Amino acid sequence: MQKVWKILDPAPKSFLEEHPELPPTAANLLYHRRITTSEKIDEFLNPDYLQDIFDPYLFRDMAKAVERIFRAIENKEKIIVHGDYDADGVSASVILVSTLKTLGANDVDVFLPHREIDGYGLNKYTVQTLAQQKTSLIITCDCGVSNFQEVKIANQNNIDVIITDHHGIPEKLPPAFAIIHPLLPGETYPDKGLCGGGVAFKLAQALLQKRQPENKDGWEKWLLDLVAIASVADMVPLLGESRTLTKYGLVVLNKTRRIGLQKLLLEARLTQEDGSKKRELDTYNIGFHIAPRLNAAGRMNHANTAYNLLITEDPIEATDLAYQLNQNNTERQKSTEELVKKAIAQVEAEQKNAPVLFIIGEGWPTGIIGLIAGKIKDKYYKPTLVMSRHENEIVGSGRSVEGFSLIGNLQEMPEVFHKFGGHPMACGFTLRDKDALGEFKIKLTEKFLAKTAVMDMIPSLPVDAKISLDDVSWELYDLLSKFEPFGQGNEKPKYLAENLEIYSLEPVGQEGKHLRIMIKTPTGKIRKTIGWSLCNGNGNETNWCKKLKPGDKIDLVFEIGVNEWNGNRELQLTIIDLKKC
Repeated sequence: MQKVWKILDPAPKSFLEEHPELPPTAANLLYHRRITTSEKIDEFLNPDYLQDIFDPYLFRDMAKAVERIFRAIENKEKIIVHGDYDADGVSASVILVSTLKTLGANDVDVFLPHREIDGYGLNKYTVQTLAQQKTSLIITCDCGVSNFQEVKIANQNNIDVIITDHHGIPEKLPPAFAIIHPLLPGETYPDKGLCGGGVAFKLAQALLQKRQPENKDGWEKWLLDLVAIASVADMVPLLGESRTLTKYGLVVLNKTRRIGLQKLLLEARLTQEDGSKKRELDTYNIGFHIAPRLNAAGRMNHANTAYNLLITEDPIEATDLAYQLNQNNTERQKSTEELVKKAIAQVEAEQKNAPVLFIIGEGWPTGIIGLIAGKIKDKYYKPTLVMSRHENEIVGSGRSVEGFSLIGNLQEMPEVFHKFGGHPMACGFTLRDKDALGEFKIKLTEKFLAKTAVMDMIPSLPVDAKISLDDVSWELYDLLSKFEPFGQGNEKPKYLAENLEIYSLEPVGQEGKHLRIMIKTPTGKIRKTIGWSLCNGNGNETNWCKKLKPGDKIDLVFEIGVNEWNGNRELQLTIIDLKKC
């Protein structure tokens, strides 16, 4: 769907006068990101690990959780770290298991659920099995806050549960021994935007503070590569503490000691055989190369593959696991592409005018239905629920649009579900039974219509400023680099250039899916631009390779980056959106 370009208002004169040390371009970008006080500006532009990281004991239940964990270690109790099957949950699990082992826990193991067999979070069968194995302490990461009944069963089996999570808060909290969650009602921890890996890291940090010898040489900082991966993969806002953790995490990632990550970077062609990098790794590399491969394990097979890769110290095992993840990711890409086409066909045939899209497939892999939902939502800009029917069970995943909270509305109809969870923009669920499907469709559609009646549901694309291509320079690029790491809440700056003349264009890449356009600037210079997936009709309304020709005039919204190859560097303008004049 064509987006409406909205050029953001420049920073007011009063803001510029209040911060004369800032170049106008930087001041505008900070203003657009609502970073307006001197303290917040300094924290944003100059993240400092020692100053900007909060004391983990500010969490209300942290001291209680730490005391219980050390008691378990000293008494040689069996400890299970119960994670999740995505990159955030896997990274969080590695953070906690490696920390516990460093602190002397001899009987500690991990349990990662199988997406289709176990589902998300704790389930009663897993808890009962762990009880039979003489487990006395379960520590969850990236899950657990919605598992009231399962935690109750654990307690009945003499198992204490410590929950670390960041997902939506239910009406009724589970009776856990301790809950470490930034969004709990009355929670005293200042930063509310941590991912699951970030919350797990705070627990690790608190544990290590109690045993300083084990934290010599800043051992905790070597966990930050996993925090960066988790934060980017789970798309939490890269602001506040998450920004600082991610910034330092990227430093660690670029010199990671993890043999598994080293092999994965090689498999993803981000490094050479000798370990040298083609360029510094950034959030883009996490989001498009590292996280998809880690996620592919849980989507197509079992998350244990990703966990084992991140925790192994065996180079041979790491090589094999990295290869498996790459194969899983290739399979995931092919399956997603095929099923997106089927989902589009369903919409076009039955739901073209529906306000909320409900797509159901027979036996579709539950690991990729969320990806399908995201692509369909992007194409039609409507809340999209993609479901897979397996015998008598219907499992679904949803993606929403701005202004309509999925988890908030699902919490208003719990009677429809066997279980559910998620965030405002994404959810996962299992319906109560197959007969609940019709009820679910009616109720969610009614809620959407009632709550968005006065909202503008046309997608918009915020643009930071208009600019001439002649003003795109290395100096501007260097200034924008100070805003890294980019991600949710701090997206890469976008600029608009108008009435540009196409000098030449050609499809590039495998199968000619991408589009390279050479633009003639007002002063006669030639600028190279690249647009990803603009020629393959992959959910796009227009195949721009066929629609454009030399001499045409276009308007471009673009991002400024760098293309590096064979030791060369050049500025690269990445097309975000375009219109023919």
